[in-house]
Amino acid sequence: MIPSERMAQVDANAAALGVPQKQLMESSGNAVAREVRAVADPGARVAVVAGRGNNGGDAFVAVRFLEDYETSVHLLGREETVATDIARENWAALRRGDYATETVTDSRDFDLPDCDVIVDAMLGTGVTGALREPEATAAERINDADATVVAVDVPSGVNADTGEAEGTAVEADRVVTFHDRKPGLDSLDAEVTVADIGIPAAAEEFVGPGDMRPVRRGSGVEDARAYVVGGGPYTGAPALAAQAALRAGANLSFVAAPGPVAPQIQGYAEDLIVQAYEGDHLAPEQVPDLVDTAESYDDVVVLGPGLGTADETLAAAKRFLESFSGRAVVDADALPVVPEVETDATLVCTPNRKELAKMGGPEVESADALRERADEVEEFAADLGHVVLAKAKDDVISDGDETRVSRAGTSGMTVGGTGDTLAGTTAGLLAAHDPFESACMAAYANGRAAELLDDDRRDGLLASDLLDALPRAIWGEDDE
Repeated sequence: MIPSERMAQVDANAAALGVPQKQLMESSGNAVAREVRAVADPGARVAVVAGRGNNGGDAFVAVRFLEDYETSVHLLGREETVATDIARENWAALRRGDYATETVTDSRDFDLPDCDVIVDAMLGTGVTGALREPEATAAERINDADATVVAVDVPSGVNADTGEAEGTAVEADRVVTFHDRKPGLDSLDAEVTVADIGIPAAAEEFVGPGDMRPVRRGSGVEDARAYVVGGGPYTGAPALAAQAALRAGANLSFVAAPGPVAPQIQGYAEDLIVQAYEGDHLAPEQVPDLVDTAESYDDVVVLGPGLGTADETLAAAKRFLESFSGRAVVDADALPVVPEVETDATLVCTPNRKELAKMGGPEVESADALRERADEVEEFAADLGHVVLAKAKDDVISDGDETRVSRAGTSGMTVGGTGDTLAGTTAGLLAAHDPFESACMAAYANGRAAELLDDDRRDGLLASDLLDALPRAIWGEDDE
């Protein structure tokens, strides 16, 4: 099964793979026509009640495949308000082809002709809530008619994810839905056909621009804060992670670091707020104050960049995770303690292939081979109980139930620091989004940022170069 939002993401990914929506609409319309032919013989009267979106566009296509039937198309609304280019093109094709069409601008004037089959193509899976006019009246007319009702993708007025209706909804006899079954269809008293419309399996497996829909639709959290607990032996890593979090949507980005290196970290960027603590490395006695700060402000924590591997530091990282109950990205030096920790925190772990093996995951011999071990990464994530974003040439993201692969990126990303920008990007997204979604979006955005850089910078890429490209990679609409 596939929820409606995920279906929209997969559609967008299919387009990025070279299977455009127009091609999918042609396949969908053909599938609708097949369903009509399954319930009525040639010569039967077929009335298509269509909305102004792509659901209506599917039905416009279907009419062209029903030449042996007596068809009429009733568009709810003015033709100039048809919402998408491809639906508009298919409506124009019907008009130019001299098919029987009409526009319904006032629901009080809408009457269905005598017919044997009604195709409900008013609203698709992405529309929720009670039907408005003219769709509400049209649904009543459809339900009152003595005809077989075939719904396109989902009966209008029915929530595709829940099967519930907030008012009048079309009572369909048959539903032809596309690519995969929608969860809400199970509760309907209708025969459901799932039509293969040619969406590649890769559109679901590989992270693409469609997976960026949750952030690109504008969902966010006011006053989102990132809190990077890092630094000690190394100073660049926490600075990169903290800056990436800002580029990915955090309003404020803090770095908690040992006093001797705090000024150096602050020197990387005036946008960071660096909070020093005593000592030259993270130790268990600092943990209570750090946890209290993070939980008091509902911060998304990044734990690990540049911490080092001193025994005291690893003990402190373990204590932090045992005490913390919020959201955290665990990276780099803090990763080895995760398997032995019982925590109420929501974690996204971002190991490279060597760190993955040290955590108890699969031992992957080369960066090219991680994708081939995706099933083992999924098993490891399930055992761990946290989201794993395993970094390599192709990143593998799994929550133990779902697994996806991100192929975004360039050869220049082998340079040090790109994992730190990934951790920060994940944190910036995790403030407002599901952990698995955040990890998928971050992997794609981090790689896409490298792709967006000029060709002459790819071979000499610096991790800090990604910072300027990240906003365009996250919110841009120029994915290829």
